[in-house]
Amino acid sequence: MKKKILKKSGLIFFLISLCVVLLDQIIKFFIRNSMNPGDSIPVINNIFHITYVTNSGAGFGIMQGKISLLIWFSMVVIGIILFYYDKIQEKKSLQIFSGLILGGILSNLIDRLLFGFVIDFLDFRIWPVFNIGDSCVCIGVFFLIIYFIKKEK
Repeated sequence: MKKKILKKSGLIFFLISLCVVLLDQIIKFFIRNSMNPGDSIPVINNIFHITYVTNSGAGFGIMQGKISLLIWFSMVVIGIILFYYDKIQEKKSLQIFSGLILGGILSNLIDRLLFGFVIDFLDFRIWPVFNIGDSCVCIGVFFLIIYFIKKEK
């Protein structure tokens, strides 16, 4: 019975979203307060660094300076996710994938609203610098696509 309550209540969805926002924002807080933009700390030299970067655009540096558009886009996506909440809460997998997406979008939206840019810090040197929110959005979208492809078959 407890499993059904968790599944139907959407608790998993909200907990995952909250965890993503908290983890991303706490790390960004420490980055902002202990580093200067452009500073980089090697974790594994030439492979993985913590690098403080500000991004006034979207992923991969596209749409630089389009903060208002990105804020509105984030709010539309959040609205769509919440519009489909009844469907999301029916399946644990949908709660997980949607929770990752919502948490990532909310965390980056917080940055855009507070600072006018997103704080990125995960630097693998072969890829643009990104953050936990970005990762969660990508992971959630990837698995949501797989879910719907499997559902179609």
